[in-house]
Amino acid sequence: MKYKLKQKQNQRITRITEKTLVVGADIAKKVHVARAVDFRGIELGKDCVFHNDHRGLTKLVMWMKELGQTQSKTDIVFGIEPTGHYWFPLAAFLQDQGIQVVVVNPHHVNKTKELEDNSQTKSDYKDAKVIADLIRNGKYSEPKLPTKEYAELRILMNLREKVSASLTQVKGRIGNWLDRFFPEYTTVFKDWEGKASLMTLRAFALPVDIVLKGARSVLSHWKTEVQRGVGIKRAEALYTVASESIGLTEGARAARIELDTLLGQYDLFCEQLEQIMNQVMHILSEIPGAQQMLSVPGIGAITVAGFLAEVGDLNNYDHGQQIIRLAGLNMKENSSGKRKGRTGISKRGRSRLRALLFRAVMPMAAKNKAFKALHQHYTTRSQNPLKKKQSLIALCGKLVRVLYTLGTKQREYDPNEVLGPVRQFQMQLEAA
Repeated sequence: MKYKLKQKQNQRITRITEKTLVVGADIAKKVHVARAVDFRGIELGKDCVFHNDHRGLTKLVMWMKELGQTQSKTDIVFGIEPTGHYWFPLAAFLQDQGIQVVVVNPHHVNKTKELEDNSQTKSDYKDAKVIADLIRNGKYSEPKLPTKEYAELRILMNLREKVSASLTQVKGRIGNWLDRFFPEYTTVFKDWEGKASLMTLRAFALPVDIVLKGARSVLSHWKTEVQRGVGIKRAEALYTVASESIGLTEGARAARIELDTLLGQYDLFCEQLEQIMNQVMHILSEIPGAQQMLSVPGIGAITVAGFLAEVGDLNNYDHGQQIIRLAGLNMKENSSGKRKGRTGISKRGRSRLRALLFRAVMPMAAKNKAFKALHQHYTTRSQNPLKKKQSLIALCGKLVRVLYTLGTKQREYDPNEVLGPVRQFQMQLEAA
């Protein structure tokens, strides 16, 4: 694997030749700064300051092409530091113009700033030059911007995350309302999101409303939509706690308006989530290999959709290890001479992808037979046993390779292939 990484690095370095115009740009919300160097790091021409609109981007393209002609450069490599989201339209515009766009790691930019002028100074002009120097030294990567179905998946899954956060917030606010005005409510309805409970909150918001209606009227209201799971005993229990409630009684009119507003927001966000997931499922049905990925026990549509939204087309990768590095799950160590430092994951990658994989692996380590066996083997083996969290991280890498294989080869999940003959033999020896 180290040889492949070195080979990839060499390819990036040789990509920059004496005919290459290397442009580094510091990206902001409205105004960007670009500077150009050659393959030796000699700065070419004046810097270019351009706005984040069509006229500004056209100015940038004209500046690069004119500078390339003046300096006898036939190739242009444009690099940026991918912080924030402002660079997306710029990258798409340049790619449409046939200009290659690359990205440099923000950590690299931060660490190498002082090499420019031996100063901690930070400015847009300095950062643009640092980015250009990193590119000419091969310290860059080619971004894989999602297209077609994958672009739609990324937008929808990002939207789903935001709507889910809003829904969680509204649920907390409804719980806050109940704690203030009807704290005994949850002794009758353990889950206030049930159908009968929501009917109660909409029709009889405050304890006084329930007392005035009586248990029989409450039950009659339930029976208009719910036939099972509720009866006179629950209605009488609700009436009892309502008559003895210690909830606030002042501001009743405003309290009803507040709860009605919160329930409306709750209904809206639930409906939006359902619409989003319906569209996500439709998109997944159009992506080759997605159904095979869903065949893994313990893996659902949210995990597969989130994985593909972050990774994009699996055919753009040569092997699963590239996705592991993308997620920041590759190992790092800190050793020197005879000193052997601790190893851990780099966390230099997509944090959202890393979190998604970890959340998916935790229940799989308990319920998926193959992953449960691997987890037990990793944590109990005689040589180099792993701690539970270390084992889960290792299983995240395993899950990536499984999803990559199923998605690219489009074949059904096989637990025997997950373990493999060598691992099965090792586990048999440990059990003997």
